[in-house]
Amino acid sequence: MNKLLKIILAIVLLAGIFVAFKLIGPAAHKPEDGFLYVKTGTTMEQLKQQLTNDSILPGLTWFNIAEKFLSFDEVKPGKYKIEGGMSVVSLLRMLRNGSQTPVSFVVTKLRTKEQLAGKMGKAFEFDSTEAIRFLNNNDSLAHYGLDTNTVMGAVLPLTYENKWNTTPEAVFSKFNDAYKNFWTADRKQKAAQKGLNITQVITLASIVDEETNASKEKGTIASVYMNRIAKGMPLQADPTVKFALKDFTIKRVLFKHLATPSPFNTYRNKGLPPGPICTPQEATLDAVLNAPTTAYIYFVASPAFDGTHDFSTNYEDHMKLAKKYQEALNQRFGKIQDTAKK
Repeated sequence: MNKLLKIILAIVLLAGIFVAFKLIGPAAHKPEDGFLYVKTGTTMEQLKQQLTNDSILPGLTWFNIAEKFLSFDEVKPGKYKIEGGMSVVSLLRMLRNGSQTPVSFVVTKLRTKEQLAGKMGKAFEFDSTEAIRFLNNNDSLAHYGLDTNTVMGAVLPLTYENKWNTTPEAVFSKFNDAYKNFWTADRKQKAAQKGLNITQVITLASIVDEETNASKEKGTIASVYMNRIAKGMPLQADPTVKFALKDFTIKRVLFKHLATPSPFNTYRNKGLPPGPICTPQEATLDAVLNAPTTAYIYFVASPAFDGTHDFSTNYEDHMKLAKKYQEALNQRFGKIQDTAKK
């Protein structure tokens, strides 16, 4: 009898070890990108099917058993990180608690609302159509003191964390929070001292960012444009023509491009365009706010093609410098007769 009891106990013990192993031992397989995406409105049966269809679990027997013990009865949408070898219990607890991994949405240089909408649509549950609908809705943007021309000015090149199953408005609210934090009383005062409002600083900075990557020149270039505005001269900024055409592949702005009818074309219109032409860096915004006082009215890219520029205070000197740059361009890329000059 004692021997039989020992056998029974051994069997029970082995069965317990087996069950424990199946529940808390390694079970899950890591999906290709490491995440399980549970869409809003997913039912329990759909979730289970997704777990097997995505080969995260080889079967549902042990998941179904754990589901009953852990009272998992509500599917919570989100982006969940799946570790290879994760146990059934760990997987179920993560899904039951809605412990999703936030999306780190990285904004670098973006030029258009369409680019932003496309990037948002790839990163979150909503699609790019929903995103552009929000970005093109003046009624929605009015809440932030923005419109469809100025909306990109509130999007600083930073990293923003949001839940995957969020909304375009919630993502934009994070942009707006960072935007408000950046515009301190000190920065607002500097803008006012230069006779600019926040939108104008952002717009000017966006042009500067498109003109140069040379940090040491950004303030000087900003001073050129502010001098032109003060004299009632058109800015004649080539990047605004590219923006007006929505063609950012243009290497040499030609006279034929300058006829583009657009409020963003600063060859046809005086003053700043109605909004930014890219998402400027914080450092460029500060370069505009701290721009030195200069007498420069013109600048042209250096014929050394090193990313720097040559500055001048009068048209005669500018034309001499422009000629040198034109000759260098022709030598490098071939002669084009109708190249535009600032």
